Amino acid sequence: GIAETLGEYNVGSIPYRYEDDEEFPDPEFEELEERLVDEASAAETAQEMEKEIELLRGLEEQARQVVQSQQDRKWETLREVLEENKYMRTPEGHRRKLIIFTEHRDTLNYLRNRIGTLIGNPEAVIAFHGGHSRDERRALQERFRNDPETVVLIATDAAGEGVNLQNAHLMINYDLPWNPNRIEQRFGRIHRIGQTEVCHLWNLVAKETREGAVFERLFEKLDAEREALGGRVFDILGTALAGQSLRDVLIEAIRYGNDPDVRRKNLEKVEGALDRQKLEQILRDNALCEQAMTPEVLFQIKEEMEKAEARKLQPLFVQAFFGEAFRRLNGEMRPRESGRFEIRHVPADIRERDKRIGSPRQPVTPAYERICFDKSNVRVSGKPPASLIHPGHPLMRAVTNITLDKMRPLLARGAMLLNPADEGMEPYLLALIDHSIRESGASQKEAALVSRRLHFCAVYPDGRVRSGGYAPHLDLQSLDSSDSSRLAHLLNEDWLAHDLEARVLDYARNTLVPQHYKEVNQRRQRIVTKTLDAVRNRLITEINRLGDRFMDMQEKVRSGRQPAVQLENLRRRRDDLAARLHAREAELEASAHLEAATPVLLGAALVIPQGLVNAAEGEPPATADGAARKRIEQLAMQAVMDYERSLGHAVKDVSADNCGWDVTAQPPADSDGRLPPARHIEVKGRRADATTVTVSRNEIAQALNQGDKFWLAIALVDGDEVDGPHYIRQPFTQPPDWAETSKALDLAKLLARAKAPAMIP
Repeated sequence: GIAETLGEYNVGSIPYRYEDDEEFPDPEFEELEERLVDEASAAETAQEMEKEIELLRGLEEQARQVVQSQQDRKWETLREVLEENKYMRTPEGHRRKLIIFTEHRDTLNYLRNRIGTLIGNPEAVIAFHGGHSRDERRALQERFRNDPETVVLIATDAAGEGVNLQNAHLMINYDLPWNPNRIEQRFGRIHRIGQTEVCHLWNLVAKETREGAVFERLFEKLDAEREALGGRVFDILGTALAGQSLRDVLIEAIRYGNDPDVRRKNLEKVEGALDRQKLEQILRDNALCEQAMTPEVLFQIKEEMEKAEARKLQPLFVQAFFGEAFRRLNGEMRPRESGRFEIRHVPADIRERDKRIGSPRQPVTPAYERICFDKSNVRVSGKPPASLIHPGHPLMRAVTNITLDKMRPLLARGAMLLNPADEGMEPYLLALIDHSIRESGASQKEAALVSRRLHFCAVYPDGRVRSGGYAPHLDLQSLDSSDSSRLAHLLNEDWLAHDLEARVLDYARNTLVPQHYKEVNQRRQRIVTKTLDAVRNRLITEINRLGDRFMDMQEKVRSGRQPAVQLENLRRRRDDLAARLHAREAELEASAHLEAATPVLLGAALVIPQGLVNAAEGEPPATADGAARKRIEQLAMQAVMDYERSLGHAVKDVSADNCGWDVTAQPPADSDGRLPPARHIEVKGRRADATTVTVSRNEIAQALNQGDKFWLAIALVDGDEVDGPHYIRQPFTQPPDWAETSKALDLAKLLARAKAPAMIP
C-alpha cells in the first residue's frame, strides 16, 4: 500500500524523492509540497489506482468523523499548553509572544481560527507561510515584533530560516519535520545571539505511533546531551544527524515498526548520531579558527576597532536628533524603562514619507511599543523587546528625509558659529563634505552603496587645511545677534574669497578620500574572502553529494531499477548548483571592486573662537598666556601617559585623531591571553588654583556612550610639579540636553571622587 511506497512519488511528470526537500528554499518547498499532496500517487496501473482511491475514501471518511466529533487530542494538548503553562503569561498576567510551527497550510489555518477564538481576539493571531510575498512576510514580521496586541505567530517553514523572531522566546512545534536541519532552523529563530531570555520549546508528538516512538527517543537523548553540552545541542542538530538520515529512520519505523529488530536498529541509529563525543567534536569543528597573535597586534586591531566605533553616530547623538526632529513633526516619545521609550502614534506625514522613500522590507508601523537608541537596551528582562532606532531604521529614515527637505536651504546658506572652548583669536572655516564609496558598476545608479561618510575639514586664514575631526559641530553653538553684528566684517576677509572651495575639495581628494577608501576596502576584502570560502564549501559539498548520487543512479538505470528521467532530473539539479556557484563567485568577486565617488561640498560655517568674541566685547582673554595654557596641557598629558606606563599598560596619544578621548591605555593580556578592556582617557590639565573644569557636550556624550571604558583624568599643574593624575570613573550620569553645548563642573567635587596617585614630578 502507500506505506510501502513511501519516499518516492511522481508529481505530474517530475520524479521526486521526499529527501530532495533539502535542495529547495522553504517557500519553494512549500509550493512543491502543495503540488505533491494534490498530485502524488503510488499507483502504476488502473487497478492499483482504483484500490488507492478506495483506500483514500476510507481515510477521508475517518478524517471527517474526527472533525465532526471535535475530539482532537493534539489540539487539546496545545490548548492545555496555551492556557495552563506558567511560561505563557507574564507575572502581570499578559500573554507572552509565542511562535507555533506546523508543516501544512491547512493545519495553519485551522490553528489560527481555533487559537483566535480561544484567546478571544482573532487579530492577535497572524499566519506566516510561503504563499505570502517577500514584502508581505517582512511586514508580518515587523507587526509581530512591534505590535503589543499581536501575540501569536503561526508559521510554516517559510519562517524557519532567515527571519529574526528574537522578540519571542517561546516556541511550539505542532508538527515536526523529518529533516533535522529544519528543526534546528526553527529553533534558531528565537535561540540566537542577543537573546536574553531562556528559550522554551514544546514538541507535540503522538506517543502511541511508530513515528512518535522515534521522536520520543530522539528528544530524550537530546535532553540528556543538552545538559552535558551547556544547551548547545540544537545549534548542531542538523550536522549531528547528517550521517544518520532521520527521514530514513522514520520511513523504516512506519514500514516495519512491528519488527523488534527494526525498532532496535532505528533507536540505535538515533543513539549513535547523538553520541556525546561526536557532538563535542562537531562543536570543536564549528568553533572559530584559533590564530596566535602577539599582544601588540591585538592591541593595534582593537584600537582601530575602537576608533571606528567612535566615528559612528553614537546612541546619544542619534537620540538627541531623533527626539527633537520627531517632536517638530508632531510626534511624541514617552519614557518607559531607562533608555527606552514608547511611541503610541506615528504621524501620518512620516508614514506617508516612508511609503515614498522607504523599502518595503521593513515599513514604518503606526505605533511602537518600545524603542531605544542603544543596543544594550533592546532587551530588558521581563519587558517587551525594543526596536533599535539607528540611521538605517525606516522610522529614522523617514524623519531624517523630511527634516533635510525643510532644513537643506539653511545648510547650503552657511552660518557663523561659536566655539566656546576655544580661547584663541583665530577664526576658521569648518566645511562639510559628503563622500561615498560604491561597488564598481555600469552606472552610478546600478552600483551598490557600500559606505557614505560626512567628513569635516578646517581651513585657516594662513591657508592651512586639516581634518576637522569626527563630529566637531557638536561642540559649537550659534552666536547671539549682537555678536553676529559685531563680527560680521569677518565674512568679507580676503582669505574667504580665494579659491576656498577648490582648496577644500583638493584636501578631500588627496587626504580624506584615500583614508576612507583604504579603511572600507580592507573591510570589504575580508568580508568577501570569508563569504567566498563559506559559499564554496557549502555548494561544492552539495555538488559533490549530487555527483555521487548521480553515479549511483546511473548504475540503477543501467540495471533497469530506476527510470532514466529521474537521472536526468538529478543531473539538471547538479548543473544548476554548479551554475549557481559560478554566478555567486562572480557576484562576490565583483563586489570586491570598489570605487570612490567624487567628494561633494555640502556647506560650511565660519567658526568664531570665544577669545575673539571676548576681545570684540572689550573683555580680556580668559587666559592671557596661550603658551602657558598649552604647556599645562602637555604636562598633564605626559603625567597621564607616564602613570599608565608605570602600570605596565601600552599607551598611545590619540589626541590629534579627534576620536573623543586623548589617551588609549591597554592593560596587558591575562593568563588566558585575553585582553582586558582598554582605558579611553580624557585628560584635563588645570592650574593648581583652578576651581572648575569645563567639558563639552561631545565629551559628555562620548563618556556615556563608552561606559566603563571612559576615564576622566585631571592633573593640577603648579610650576614644574604635577599633582595627579586623578581618575574619575563614570564622571557623568545624565546626557546633555539637546541645546546644551558645555558644562562647568566643580573641581573640588570631582577630586573628592577621584583616585589620587602620588605626586608626579
